[in-house]
Amino acid sequence: MVTSPAEVLGLPKPAWVTEDVAMLYDMATKFLEAEIAPRYEEFEKAEIFDRESWRKAGEAGLLCASIPEEYGGSSGTFAHESAIMEAVSHVGVDGFGIALHNSIVAPYILHYGSEEQKKKWLPRMASGELIGAIAMTEPGAGSDLQGVKTSAVRDGNQYRINGSKTFITNGQLANLVVLVTKTDPSKGAKGTSLIVVETDEVEGFERGRNLDKIGLKSNDTSELFFNDVRVPTANLLGSEEGQGFVQLMQQLPQERLQIGATAIAMAERALAVTIDYVKERKAFGKPILDFQNTQFKLAELKTEATIGRVFYNDCVQRHLNGGLDPVTASMAKYWLSELQGKVVDECLQLHGGYGYMNEYPIARMYRDARVQRIYGGTNEIMKLLIARSL
Repeated sequence: MVTSPAEVLGLPKPAWVTEDVAMLYDMATKFLEAEIAPRYEEFEKAEIFDRESWRKAGEAGLLCASIPEEYGGSSGTFAHESAIMEAVSHVGVDGFGIALHNSIVAPYILHYGSEEQKKKWLPRMASGELIGAIAMTEPGAGSDLQGVKTSAVRDGNQYRINGSKTFITNGQLANLVVLVTKTDPSKGAKGTSLIVVETDEVEGFERGRNLDKIGLKSNDTSELFFNDVRVPTANLLGSEEGQGFVQLMQQLPQERLQIGATAIAMAERALAVTIDYVKERKAFGKPILDFQNTQFKLAELKTEATIGRVFYNDCVQRHLNGGLDPVTASMAKYWLSELQGKVVDECLQLHGGYGYMNEYPIARMYRDARVQRIYGGTNEIMKLLIARSL
């Protein structure tokens, strides 16, 4: 009997997993198993998904689940987004970049966009016509968002944008980019603004190479260049310039909780595939599971993953209630991504030499997990943010 990642810990469903959330998880799982998993190796080798997969995801209701129906979404909550993210990790197609599109990019437009902006962009994001990215990181500015150099200079009814970004998830496919800019460099953080760039509609925009990463190969990650790119001033998010840093800070807790979702879900999958493996694989005439070391290791990992899942569930409930503070979100991002790395590493060890072979799922998980401790703010930055609350 194959161990299910969703049931490997044996925990009851938390209150936030309502009937419709559970149904969405099941539907997302079936869609991903039927439409994405059979082609996933192809996408890994190409180091990019195709637009058809995004459109199919849109048709299946897996894009913009938490966006109101009036803007093309499904009027769900972060609970629904979590169900989709967990399905992606449980099926093992972690490179499908819909989580960022759904629960990071779309919410910026929903929360800070004008009515006209929401009606213009969100329905096309929900259908998969527009693929979203958020461009924060620059060659000289990573976790320090105040160090952004990309400039947006007002010129009549347009902004003239110059600068470059790097490590941009969905960077090769994205045709709607929420861009972090400096509209007034003299004001520091207060001079930061978010501007939406429709890349199909502008001149001077260039994509750099699809970056050669250790893991998450199928998730295109790029350099982006803005050379006198002109966009309407109407593409500013917010009622006035200088609101960007506050907007980023308000949305970062959800971004960090999203990383926690994928972390605990992959840890659960790693446990599930490893339990199946040690039941079947034999050494010295008996299953590896019969050795006390294997039992003790898996007992430790199941215990820690259970603690992680309970913590994650509590964070989701707090977020749904409007009470997830930035410090707790930082704890979730830091601790769950560290736990993910530990669980995957220990599970690979239990596979022995086969764990180092790419044909085994645990090998891909090992590569894919590593970046979780870096993006969304490095775990060292998370610790600084937590320390400030002491």
